[in-house]
Amino acid sequence: MSEISPAATVRLRATLVGLTAVLMWSTLGLFGAASGKVPPFLLNALCFGLSGIVATLWLGLTGRLARMRQPVGVLAFGTLGLFGFHFFYFTAIRNAPPVDANLINYTWPLLIVVFSALLPGERLKAHHVLGTLLGLAGAALLVTGGKGLTLDPAHAPGYLAACASALFWSSYSVLSRRLGKVPTEAVAGFCLGTSVLSLAAHLAFETTVWPASPSEWGAVLALAAFPVGLAFFVWDIGVKHGDIQVLGAGAYAAPVLSTLLLIAFGFGAFTMVVALACGLVTLGAVVAAKDMIFRTPTKRRLAKTEPSA
Repeated sequence: MSEISPAATVRLRATLVGLTAVLMWSTLGLFGAASGKVPPFLLNALCFGLSGIVATLWLGLTGRLARMRQPVGVLAFGTLGLFGFHFFYFTAIRNAPPVDANLINYTWPLLIVVFSALLPGERLKAHHVLGTLLGLAGAALLVTGGKGLTLDPAHAPGYLAACASALFWSSYSVLSRRLGKVPTEAVAGFCLGTSVLSLAAHLAFETTVWPASPSEWGAVLALAAFPVGLAFFVWDIGVKHGDIQVLGAGAYAAPVLSTLLLIAFGFGAFTMVVALACGLVTLGAVVAAKDMIFRTPTKRRLAKTEPSA
């Protein structure tokens, strides 16, 4: 039987690495709830600052610090991508009902799949779109609790901010593919830049509230280590070298896994709505990843002729 080509192996490995970011992002709700009443921009500044500093120290110890040095345009792109997404998301949930804002924001995985069609060498197929739409349906069911959605024109600024957050993250993810030669180590610089801008936003818009106990500081450290730290590095690997359509569809697992974690730790109850949302997201991911999961010997032979991402 024919084996998978080296190019396909690299693509598969990068996709699986990228999907670990989704697992980490699913802990945002749990660790965020455990971090107390720290305002969002200050929490952002703390987490990105800690993750950026630790990553920089690690690169220095391993002799790879020079890989952080990138052109100003690259640093601006990465910093604005990370900060812009969070800035508009926080603005959205402050100016619109959180359910509405979250659902609009969660169109970013769908936008990634759609925008990927503009990338050279990528082919957007019907099952990619279908799988992503199933994931969106699952996320919508979960976010709304199956009660539907009512958009009030009075909250238009918040809705627009939620659209902007979705556009920022989807654009950042897809355009990162065009920067495939920029090493992932550069993300450490993006984190430091995002921390500085988040601190400026905190000083401008928020009242300072620090974590009030060792457990709350522990939650901040956990956030900085995983969902607001390592997740952005592995996501960079995934979107640059993996199957970006599968990553987009798979991202809808984050709100479902987050809900299941909160339920497991006593912050909610398992309901039929949650069960149905889990089923839709799982089905969507399988449909979107059909080519990767059900690869046949013929497809393996064809994959040998594909150029490396």
